[in-house]
Amino acid sequence: MDTQMYHYATASIALEELKEKGFTIDFNIQENRIINNPDDFEIVHVYRYEGNTDPGDEVMVFGIKSSNGEKGVFVAGLSAFTDSSAAMVLNDLSIKGRDKKVEIH
Repeated sequence: MDTQMYHYATASIALEELKEKGFTIDFNIQENRIINNPDDFEIVHVYRYEGNTDPGDEVMVFGIKSSNGEKGVFVAGLSAFTDSSAAMVLNDLSIKGRDKKVEIH
């Protein structure tokens, strides 16, 4: 499945759209699961919100699917991208997925 990246005015709009598509699990509360088992997850959508005045306000919303079919979201602010974070694991998965065709909207 190809990863698609979208740009929206707010992260809440992205979350609403993902919920409508069946992405209902909050993977932020299962961060260790992503860190310990990255190959069990596939990024399906990436939504990016950039603050108007401060680039540090950037937020990424990942629509992810687990190998057992669970669909959910992971929300990461710029400060969440540390070496041992789930956000960084997802970012690495996203970069590896760029070998596939990626549509940016």
